[in-house]
Amino acid sequence: MRTFLAFLSITSVCVAGCQREERQLRLDPPVAAALDEIALMPNGIGGAPPETYFALDTPYETNAYNLSEGKRLYSWFGCKTCHSDGQGGIGPAFLDGWWSYGPEMVSIFASIRDGRPHGMPAFRDKMTTEQIWQLAGYVQTIGAYAAKTGAPGRNDEKQTRPAENRAPAAMLFDQGPKPVHRDQGTTP
Repeated sequence: MRTFLAFLSITSVCVAGCQREERQLRLDPPVAAALDEIALMPNGIGGAPPETYFALDTPYETNAYNLSEGKRLYSWFGCKTCHSDGQGGIGPAFLDGWWSYGPEMVSIFASIRDGRPHGMPAFRDKMTTEQIWQLAGYVQTIGAYAAKTGAPGRNDEKQTRPAENRAPAAMLFDQGPKPVHRDQGTTP
């Protein structure tokens, strides 16, 4: 009996430790409407996400499910046609470190939702607010300078760059000269 109780307690601890992340497959309409209320700077570059975004704990930047959905939307809506795998083409590259409207989530969200001059179409009427946030999160991981804990799955096709969670953009830039002495600190 004692071994059975020990087995039962160990099993219950193991099962409790294997809890999957909660996935909300559809946002409540009030939450989706609140996420659409971003505060852009007057020039349309940068700004602040709504308070709801922080209350949800920035799920579109760190959640693997949302990043995978963003990756699916990137292919589904033909973003590869202009941006390739982040290397650019007709549209700007995400890997070169030069973001025309900033690498912040709000700027990427606004670019996708409202479009930008010189070719970026608006997707406000083609995607839900949550889908735009998911796509923005994925686009941000393409040009990330620091690796993130969550990442979408890799494609089975030929790999032209490292996985998104490997921070590919950081590898493209020369970090500059190394200090000769440890007390010199960082270099500009």
